[in-house]
Amino acid sequence: MHPMHPARKRNRLLGFDYSHDALYFVTSCVKEMACVFGEVVHEEMHLTTYGQIATRNWFWLLERYPYVVSHAFVVMPNHMHAILEINREGLGEEGNTLGPVGEGKQQQCVGTDRDLSVLGGKVPKIKSISQIMGAYKTITSKQIRLAGLTDFAWHRSFHDHIIRSASSFQRIKDYIENNPARWQEDTFRR
Repeated sequence: MHPMHPARKRNRLLGFDYSHDALYFVTSCVKEMACVFGEVVHEEMHLTTYGQIATRNWFWLLERYPYVVSHAFVVMPNHMHAILEINREGLGEEGNTLGPVGEGKQQQCVGTDRDLSVLGGKVPKIKSISQIMGAYKTITSKQIRLAGLTDFAWHRSFHDHIIRSASSFQRIKDYIENNPARWQEDTFRR
């Protein structure tokens, strides 16, 4: 390690396979926390064109990777939050339901009713959370720059948390869904 370049804090859990079937809470912030995605008015998020691009590309991600399921998602003025699931069992099944981390509470999965015929009958290579988020951030950045915000950039990397219990899943889901209502006290607000 060079003395001018201190060791960077590890973002991921050492030894964990991030392409493993699991529920993940992810957050990605705009570089310098610039509020380019919209504004919160009366506890509701109003998206700019750039925020609409960020939202549209989240749903593109779900179509692109049929093993990715979104349980909650929000675009805020300068960041996004989501609960995403890698679910190999959801490939090609109609209306699959999975409980959060198998604790008996069933949660209807969004986007698991995909047909493998779209993929030519081939089971896709499962990407890691880093690869999935990288794809999301890359396509979003490209389209936002083409839409006119030529210096747009995401903050380096993203935050993730592996969800391991039904209570944690529900707490995080509530946090995401109520994020616009709590914008005034949000730590991401500048």
